[in-house]
Amino acid sequence: MRFWVRDCVTAPRVWALGRVLACLFVLAGVAIPAKADEKLFTQQPEISAAQSSNADASKPASADDRLFEGGPAPTWIWGAETDGKYALKTTFQGGSKSARLRASCDNALTLYLNGRPIGASDEWLRPVDADVQKFVKEGENVLVAEVENHGGPSGFVLQLALTMPDGNARYIVSDANWQAAESRTSDKWTAAKQIAKLGAAPWGDVFAATVTEPPSGVFDLLPGYQVERLFTVPKTELGSWVAIAFDDQGRLIASDQGDKGLCRITPPAIGGHEPTRVERLDVKITGAQGLLYAFDSLYVSVNGGPGSGLYRVKDTNGDDQYDEVVKLKEFRGGGEHGPHALRLSPDGKSIYCIAGNHTRPPFEPNESANPDHTSRIPTNWGEDLLLPRQWDANGHAAGILAPGGWIAKTDPEGKTWDVFSIGYRNSYDMAFNADGELFAYDADMEWDFGSPWYRPTRVVHAASGSEFGWRSGTGKWPPYYIDSLPPAVEIGPGSPVGVAFGYGTKFPAKYQRALFICDWTFGTMYAVHVEPEGASYKAVKEEFVSRTPLPLTDVAVGADGALYFTVGGRGTQSELFRVTYIGKELTSPASAHDEKFAKLRAVRRKIESYHEGPPQGAEAVEFLY
Repeated sequence: MRFWVRDCVTAPRVWALGRVLACLFVLAGVAIPAKADEKLFTQQPEISAAQSSNADASKPASADDRLFEGGPAPTWIWGAETDGKYALKTTFQGGSKSARLRASCDNALTLYLNGRPIGASDEWLRPVDADVQKFVKEGENVLVAEVENHGGPSGFVLQLALTMPDGNARYIVSDANWQAAESRTSDKWTAAKQIAKLGAAPWGDVFAATVTEPPSGVFDLLPGYQVERLFTVPKTELGSWVAIAFDDQGRLIASDQGDKGLCRITPPAIGGHEPTRVERLDVKITGAQGLLYAFDSLYVSVNGGPGSGLYRVKDTNGDDQYDEVVKLKEFRGGGEHGPHALRLSPDGKSIYCIAGNHTRPPFEPNESANPDHTSRIPTNWGEDLLLPRQWDANGHAAGILAPGGWIAKTDPEGKTWDVFSIGYRNSYDMAFNADGELFAYDADMEWDFGSPWYRPTRVVHAASGSEFGWRSGTGKWPPYYIDSLPPAVEIGPGSPVGVAFGYGTKFPAKYQRALFICDWTFGTMYAVHVEPEGASYKAVKEEFVSRTPLPLTDVAVGADGALYFTVGGRGTQSELFRVTYIGKELTSPASAHDEKFAKLRAVRRKIESYHEGPPQGAEAVEFLY
């Protein structure tokens, strides 16, 4: 794992783009040990504060926006004193077919409907705006706002529009009918203090305000999406999670980057009331930067820890606990440019491994005579520079030569190794699309920024036999070299970590097909929209989820249609989140295959078939000519 921010525990580094990685979190959620031995932890999920800065203000008001135009004007209200914290409450009758809520508070609020959190904000200019119909019940409903003022004017304002089965609208607004108390659980409630009507100074019409960059700790999402915090990792007991993968029962396995081992997480049902359950596994393996459940086993790509390598972890007696750890292959390298992610091959028969440029390939050229060692690329790996090289002035990667980072395929026993693609700097993760094409997310060399040989972080189409030309210092291949492939898309400065295609998500079709990639440094998850171009691909990026801070580490799609992701790394505070779609677009399964240029890709893959097996020179020449 390679990160831009160095020594972040003591001195976070600020990049000119304006994203700051804070290494300490203010935690709203608390993980509670469920047993005295602290092997089982539970935590109630909660909706995270979020806004959308991608909303197009030039678009005409939606039907939902116009719905509020017909209701009464709400009033800014508060408790008895200007400063401090209060709970504000009202009740209303349900029975609606739709319900839309928006609320603002100077300075911070958390909303609860029938005891369940439905939204939060810590900046009055960024109101909560949420579809809350699924939280409305028949009969009496209780709506509570926990509010807090940090100095200056204080106030809370809310509008709730209910559309009834007959099509008529009913409104609940903050007004003289609300009550105030010192806390949600208080027995003493008094009438809330009225301050001013919506539109009055100093706030104006806060619901018509322009959305700007979110404040620290608030997620920036695309419209229609929601983030839930499922678990805040107790660092002392469970470490800082950097890799996740689902097992065959829909449970997540997570690994600490250090020595705290593996955990197994049972996520609560979406919209349910159960807590997240986290079990610390009693198995002697840690330091994973890649996890894969396949062939009735958990495969672990260990970086450091008990020794870098590919390990297989199994439950041999059927008690649902891992009890056997076998090292299948030693990886010669480690550290932040060491071995990383694992992926199952499209045919379900093999495992792909990816590693950074401080990790030697699975075998050296003089070992290629071994029939278990093959390569899609000629094994005369070496330097091929015309001009004298300038090594990095700080000594980074000095003396490290081609092939750099690599992708290789192995069998379930880790016996055979086939080098598939080379020439990466620090490619951390990869994913196959529905047509069996592989994409990798490679790192830049940040100290080269501004130099002619700087290459931004990028997503590449990792075709069989590809060489992407990483060379240390000034020797990197430009993207126009004919014996390489240009990137599908350049992302820019950052620190690549986990990736996953959106297949299986209950998202709109465009995002089901997207490749989600995580940037640790700038706290951004991108949706990369990949399109066929000739026999390869091109892509565009779109910010999907971001927050300051948000040191992303990994991402995975759950069987429930949600997108799960972790933050942490380098000992920073770790958390588990999931993204769900609550908007109005269709989320039915979309076709993931690309028909465009399928014939050209078929020709390319026929050519690539000659990369494998015994030489077929005559047949290959006949096919090509």
